[in-house]
Amino acid sequence: MLLKTFSDAVFQQVNKTACTRVSLQLKLGGLQYGRLSQRCRRLGIDHVLKHSRTQFTQNHQNRRCFSTSIRRRLERLETEANHRPGDPIVQHSFLQQVGKTHPEIVVQRVESGRFAGNEGVFKEYIKALVSTNRIDTTTTNDILMPLRGHSIMNSLLTGTAGMVTSGSSVSATPAASTVNTSESKPLHVQMVESSFKSQMWRTVRFLAVAFLIVTIVNNVMDDISLPRGMNLNQEVQPADDQGKTFDDVKGATEAKEELKEIVAYLRDPHKFTRLGGKLPKGVLLTGPPGTGKTLLAKAIAGEADVPFFYASGSEFEEMYVGVGARRVRDLFNAAKKRAPCIIFIDEIDAIGSTRALKEQQAMKMTLNQLLVELDGFQETEGVIIIGATNFPDVLDPALVRPGRFDRNVVVPLPDIRDRKEILQLYLSRVPHEEKIDTHIIARGTPGASGADLANLVNIAALRASTAGQDKVTLKDLDYAKDKILMGAERQSAIIPEGVRRVTAYHEGGHALVAMHTSGAMPVHKATIIPRGPALGMVLQLPEESDMIQRSKRQMLAELDVCMGGRVAEEIIFGADEITSGASSDLQRATQIARSMVERYGMSTNVGTMYVPENRNGQPISDETKQRIDDEVKNILQASYDRAKKLLYSHKRELHRLACALLENETLSTDEMKLVIRGKKIPSTPSVRASSPDTKMA
Repeated sequence: MLLKTFSDAVFQQVNKTACTRVSLQLKLGGLQYGRLSQRCRRLGIDHVLKHSRTQFTQNHQNRRCFSTSIRRRLERLETEANHRPGDPIVQHSFLQQVGKTHPEIVVQRVESGRFAGNEGVFKEYIKALVSTNRIDTTTTNDILMPLRGHSIMNSLLTGTAGMVTSGSSVSATPAASTVNTSESKPLHVQMVESSFKSQMWRTVRFLAVAFLIVTIVNNVMDDISLPRGMNLNQEVQPADDQGKTFDDVKGATEAKEELKEIVAYLRDPHKFTRLGGKLPKGVLLTGPPGTGKTLLAKAIAGEADVPFFYASGSEFEEMYVGVGARRVRDLFNAAKKRAPCIIFIDEIDAIGSTRALKEQQAMKMTLNQLLVELDGFQETEGVIIIGATNFPDVLDPALVRPGRFDRNVVVPLPDIRDRKEILQLYLSRVPHEEKIDTHIIARGTPGASGADLANLVNIAALRASTAGQDKVTLKDLDYAKDKILMGAERQSAIIPEGVRRVTAYHEGGHALVAMHTSGAMPVHKATIIPRGPALGMVLQLPEESDMIQRSKRQMLAELDVCMGGRVAEEIIFGADEITSGASSDLQRATQIARSMVERYGMSTNVGTMYVPENRNGQPISDETKQRIDDEVKNILQASYDRAKKLLYSHKRELHRLACALLENETLSTDEMKLVIRGKKIPSTPSVRASSPDTKMA
């Protein structure tokens, strides 16, 4: 037979006695026995039938391995394949299924020559040969690839049965298979290189399509993202809230006086320009956070009764280049239409920082546009630009030059008088006791901003409401002050008695040194109640006014107070029982001592010189550095010795104060003075909620 002869010629590994070697170990399952026996008789291998019958009898129980659905499918495919012998697709479907378990059936049907075939049938035939060990294992594609286009391949695909009918799936054969080629008549293929014009045309076409896609995506994303912040599709509108005046601004007296000139100009511009003078176009408000810079800008607009345009520095920038510059133009165009008016840019350092080479191009474009609008070719008469920042040092020099932001108004932290006025303002908005002395709270909040004081009154009002009170009391304000300064109490903290005892002596040492050292700030409260990360604290406050500057005597006194806690532990418990509670004390003491030597020139050994914190690039010798370190160490050791001498001489007072802290947990200044003199504290129960924040200082 043609197919058998071909397979024997191509694969030398095929055994010429393959038919006699075949051992049909079939699970006949859904295959009809009569049909199988007829195929076997045609091949002349009757002994196979005998062996199969015996095998069938022995393995009768294995029929259950085939499910009913598989048997029915095989029966259906076999029936269809027998009825349509000229359809290679049907033959391939049946052989593909039956070859999974009975590759011998595939070999028998293909070698019978009665059924049509295609490339898929040939693959199943090769797989069956491999499965039955008639050829060595190999890849089917390795056999097919060199035969494609060969005439013998055509005979396999179109004439396996010798009778492929018209209308069968011969079209499934590749077109190259119809080409009559051989070793003597090879098929010549010539590779034609593309011309330069065609390559250029493909490149241009690709770039054009890519540009079109990017443009469409860019426009879509632009429409999605731009509505945030200041919408580019709408005209910028002034702010509605203009009800603020200078009466609403407490403190910052000097800043208000300087800004009143701007208000007068906005009310009557001709009064100032009749002699040819020009007022500043830009005013820069600088100062710490929460001091009222934004409130001052609103007060200017309210006093002058002019439109007020508000913008934040972070609102100008988006993800696309050029958006910030366009928003600056839109803002100034809207302001020019409503002149005279005020443009207030909060956190202007977000767009006005010093330009650098590595900075993004979009940031540079926004700043450049702002510079042009401030002092460009077009005049902005009647438009006052006010900028606010907490970091004036980072602003670009071109932004703060004369003609732009040429007036710098500093808004400092409120002093004790201003804090008292601010507290009275916010207390007037909540029900409170009439006899509240705001001077006490103002004295106890040095360095607090207006925003901090507003938060203090709010916390006091919330606590009074929670307690069911009708009015805010001084106790509520004192509680709010302590909570802001040091954090909330840890009432659920479980502190061992030994730790409480060490903390009591530690804080007692701080308090005693502060009370007996000249130049130290007065002690306000002492407590051993845990707050935040601290176990206790001695709270010191200035007497009547804030400390604008400190003398050497005051710094040395603060050093002694810092050392008092560690010294008290060493005196009472011994040098081997000192704790880690003095870490923050030692850190603070080291900072003070180093500042005295490096910044303030308060050292005789080093001399009156200034050493910058960042020594990189500074011509400081190693000898000078060593002298500085030695002097800092000497100052700290001398302070430690002074504190030890003082506490040894007041050891009895230290025991009294520590015992009182263990009993009452919180002591005021007057109570500590009574305890030190050996007197008892009046029988007033200590209220944990009103005690000050505590830290092992």
